[in-house]
Amino acid sequence: MNKPARPPRTRTRSEPPQHCAPLARRGFLKRSLALSMAAPVVMSLEERALLARETAPTAVPPKPGSAARLPLGTIGKVRISRLICGGNLISGYAHSRDLIYVSKLLMHYFTDEKIMETWALCEQHGINSMIAYPGDPHAVEVYAKYRARGGTIQYLAQIGPKKNDLDTEIKKAVDAGAAGAFLVGNQGDLWTREGAVGLIGDLVQRIKAAGLIAGVAGHELRTIRTVEHAGVAPDFYVKTLHNTNYWSKRRPEQTQEVIDNYGTDNYWCRDAQETIRFMASVDRPWIAYKVLAAGAIQPRSGFTYAFANGADFAAVGMFDFQVAEDVAVANQVLSSKLERERDWMA
Repeated sequence: MNKPARPPRTRTRSEPPQHCAPLARRGFLKRSLALSMAAPVVMSLEERALLARETAPTAVPPKPGSAARLPLGTIGKVRISRLICGGNLISGYAHSRDLIYVSKLLMHYFTDEKIMETWALCEQHGINSMIAYPGDPHAVEVYAKYRARGGTIQYLAQIGPKKNDLDTEIKKAVDAGAAGAFLVGNQGDLWTREGAVGLIGDLVQRIKAAGLIAGVAGHELRTIRTVEHAGVAPDFYVKTLHNTNYWSKRRPEQTQEVIDNYGTDNYWCRDAQETIRFMASVDRPWIAYKVLAAGAIQPRSGFTYAFANGADFAAVGMFDFQVAEDVAVANQVLSSKLERERDWMA
């Protein structure tokens, strides 16, 4: 006698289909990883358009253990890699344009371990110097921890002292183990506009007396020109330099007359051609900064523009995942024919 057919079984929502065995977590992760590697990267139209501007092929990062070494320059007695790790990311200061959450995002991303990992990657790939603010206790604490672990990256301190107290921040830089210190650009510009170049000169001499190489930074060429003409004689300058071939700079309302470097968060070098011409006559080392306009300019374009037009070093903010490629690109640029008119001053 034939058995009656079994009625179909109803499956609950949480129960897997009978033809599918439960997938273990490890297997799920492996499968997800494989699928993610096989899937094409999905980019927005804006990202595709920006990446399309890079005509040269992207440099292949060096393999671990075979990292290319960056060329070095010398300021005073300090040997410094041509590429310097910027410090704004480490302290959570970010040029975010209209994105008001970016600084907080960076502070969440750059945990103490991530900061130290980034510095370690810099050292692995030949970057031997970084910039940080000694007035930020957290940055100083993390640097001390990193040094205690055996890290050797050098510290260039950007300082912003009070007019009636020039020594406290210099002492903080010395105590933190800095190799050099320079007046931060915002303050250099402000003191220059106020006619306080004598104060800048006093600060430079105090930095030197403390045993550090001494510099002056400025977003405005007027700052560097005034300091140079006054005979202050810093060991180096830190001056913005970048091209203006990026979208957020070229908004129609942004004319030379109305731009304010401090009120507009996407434009930092209003005087690139004038800077290039003036620095050609200055025989002091020059660290260029903002060379990538806070991520708006491709590294190959930004590095080529800075080094071909006279900069001796480039200070660049980098995430850990950008370090290898930035170094590879910088090495390619520095080894190419730059047709540089200004002599290397370091």
